[in-house]
Amino acid sequence: MSSCCTPDGSCNTNSTEKTEATATATATTTPGANTVVYKVNGIGSAHCQGIVAKAVGGLDSVDKVEVEIGTGLVTVTTTGEPDDALIASTVDEAGYEFTGRA
Repeated sequence: MSSCCTPDGSCNTNSTEKTEATATATATTTPGANTVVYKVNGIGSAHCQGIVAKAVGGLDSVDKVEVEIGTGLVTVTTTGEPDDALIASTVDEAGYEFTGRA
């Protein structure tokens, strides 16, 4: 779990950052895009949601990412086949536990 969250999933930072219930990073979606849902542990607040959305959404092949608080479901739309290993390492580097495809 990321160091910004308490065991009950609340955020212990003083961040003034505001995010919606589902954080979304979006680029232009292209025809032939692939969408995969992954499971990530530790997304218990809007702050955590934003960190994961920004990290995964920053990957070159990612067109869109949606992150759900509480469930930890991360929906990723990519150009071409998604690189599960790259997405896993990106989530892990952001401080969260990537558990695989949902």
